Amino acid sequence: MKLIVAIIQSKDSQQLQASLVKGGFRATQLSSTGGFLKAGNCTFLIGVEEEKIDDALAVIKKTCHTRVQYVTPTFLMPEAASSLSEPVEVQVGGATCFILPVDKFVRF
Repeated sequence: MKLIVAIIQSKDSQQLQASLVKGGFRATQLSSTGGFLKAGNCTFLIGVEEEKIDDALAVIKKTCHTRVQYVTPTFLMPEAASSLSEPVEVQVGGATCFILPVDKFVRF
């Protein structure tokens, strides 16, 4: 068994939760905050049998999309506040997934 830790944008969380349930996967959803834009994220903990890892990742990939967002450069680089004032385009979203081994799984 493996544990997929998937960090996604909050905007994709409801659709991902529904898609995981539809695909027969159980997941725990945790609210989290991103370090780059300090935006709302969700972290999903998904226990998966090894042979179903690719299926679970396919659901995540299909559901979680990247987006373009505009931020002020002062948010990214406070030291550049006086020289840059136009918004900068950054790509956000998608999913970051970590796949970890599970030594033991118990359900009560």
